[in-house]
Amino acid sequence: MLDEIDDEFRLAGMDQAVASGNTPPIFDWLLTAFSFQGISDQVARSYMEKHGTASWAKMEASLQTSPSCQKLQTYSDYGSCRYDKGSFTCAEPDHIDSCPVPRPKLRNGRLNQTAYSLFLFVRDIAGGDLIGWIDSQLEAATGSSEADLEATRQEALIGPLRGVFGVADKVLTNALSWLLIGARKQRPIWFETGKAMVVIDRLVHHHLVRTGILEKCGIPHRYGPGCYAEGGCAEIIRSAAERIDASSFNPAFPKIFPRFVQHAIWSFCAADGLDLCNGNRIFDSEPCQISYCYLFRICEKKALNLHNFKYLRYS
Repeated sequence: MLDEIDDEFRLAGMDQAVASGNTPPIFDWLLTAFSFQGISDQVARSYMEKHGTASWAKMEASLQTSPSCQKLQTYSDYGSCRYDKGSFTCAEPDHIDSCPVPRPKLRNGRLNQTAYSLFLFVRDIAGGDLIGWIDSQLEAATGSSEADLEATRQEALIGPLRGVFGVADKVLTNALSWLLIGARKQRPIWFETGKAMVVIDRLVHHHLVRTGILEKCGIPHRYGPGCYAEGGCAEIIRSAAERIDASSFNPAFPKIFPRFVQHAIWSFCAADGLDLCNGNRIFDSEPCQISYCYLFRICEKKALNLHNFKYLRYS
């Protein structure tokens, strides 16, 4: 996992950017990471290869001409832009012809809004210095225990960024953990935060349901906010990480490495990984029949639809 992150860091020039405090490469990488939400990685990657992405340099230049739309004046003004690519409409249609928001050829209008919202956040809230902002947010965080400090540091980053249009906790946590882990050589405190971030997507949630782990070790729930609540998927994975010596897999890993444990579960399920425990191979209404799966003998092979029925009946 570290090799994959390090390769991506070097390719994007982010190792040098973090070391020198250069915001644009970090910003450009985050925008690219946000573009993978809501669609398969392959489709998102193909679209970006064909049409390109938004960038700090182009967006900075587009706003230097002082757009007429008042929503583009500051980060706090930008809410409710409502730009729609298909209909070419927005909340201020009198200004759309000269507006820079539609110019990047992104996959949909929501991503265009995300790009400008994030740019204004970094410019106005972080003072144009994203690396320095992350440093100060993490250093100011306090906690009565290691677990409390980790949670406080995560919230110090994710909390303010929740205001950026179109990026929920899962998207933010996924991108930020990769960034923080990749910067471990220059910023050890970043790694301490990133290694504890756990991302629960549908693959991970459904795996915990199908195997019976969620029912035995946590509180059954639908995919969503319950995954991060008490007794949810994230808590189960963190508890498991405390019982797994991650350094036995790689001496460069810390002994307790929740992000690695979560990523391993995701890799076990994902089509880009081992491609075993997912909806393409298992009907939601039936128990798993993949007898060659490594976990088949100990898995409870629960049907997803049965789990959802029980949840709706008793919640």
